[in-house]
Amino acid sequence: MTFLLDEIALATARLAEAGVPSPRTDAEEIAACVHGVRRSELHMVKDSDFDALFWEGVARRESREPLQHITGRAYFRYLSLEVGPGVFVPRPETEVVAGWAIERLREMDVASPVVVDLGTGSGAIALSIAQEVALATVHAVEVDPDAYRWAKRNILEHGQGRVHLHPEDLADALSELNGQADLVISNPPYIPPGAIPRDPEVRDYDPHRALYGSGSDGLDEVRAVERTARRLLRPGGFVAVEHADQQGTPVYLIFSEDNGWRDVRSRQDLTRRDRFVTARFGQE
Repeated sequence: MTFLLDEIALATARLAEAGVPSPRTDAEEIAACVHGVRRSELHMVKDSDFDALFWEGVARRESREPLQHITGRAYFRYLSLEVGPGVFVPRPETEVVAGWAIERLREMDVASPVVVDLGTGSGAIALSIAQEVALATVHAVEVDPDAYRWAKRNILEHGQGRVHLHPEDLADALSELNGQADLVISNPPYIPPGAIPRDPEVRDYDPHRALYGSGSDGLDEVRAVERTARRLLRPGGFVAVEHADQQGTPVYLIFSEDNGWRDVRSRQDLTRRDRFVTARFGQE
């Protein structure tokens, strides 16, 4: 047992007492970041190379600052993204939404699909699609200047020239692509005004603009996504919109048959909770 591994064990106990959901993993991630190694290489750090900045990171995590703000990185599917104050930290449940979209795109008989990610934040969804769907062209839309800067950094690192970032509002974005998109996807703000997220990492650190939706039910941005998707999609194109686990029915009803939507489905995340709605536009 090395000195660093002993310190990680002590840090794990401290983080567990603070209520951190994954104390051992977080302690190891902080140690790996501080010492410039992978988690699998922590046992190789010499006692003489121990860096006391490890405990500074542990103290920040103990106060429930997001791990991703401490390490500066968030992992999403096969990507490592830069994140920090001013941008929403992508969550595992959104990986399920992105995965559904990637599967649909691979099934399409389209050589170079056109995808629009409305409210891209860090760029996680847009970049995952570009990475995993050969020849896809992805348009990422983000109006918030702080989030836009994070998205730009990640797109420069991972975008492969196939992700185009637009500083536009999701309600009226990309009129030049009307009727041309094969898939529109969005993780918009949807928490109702006045609701308080349980997790301090979300409540105290994620930007409120990325969390709280407009309207009494918090779903006005979802309604805007529906209108924009209806405008952008070609006949037979798909839309996928994330929502809170208790919003499955009201979001499902937003995508009405009267507006041309077909095959509307509520879909679940890995915990079997309603997490996103999908629909196909304008084809029987």
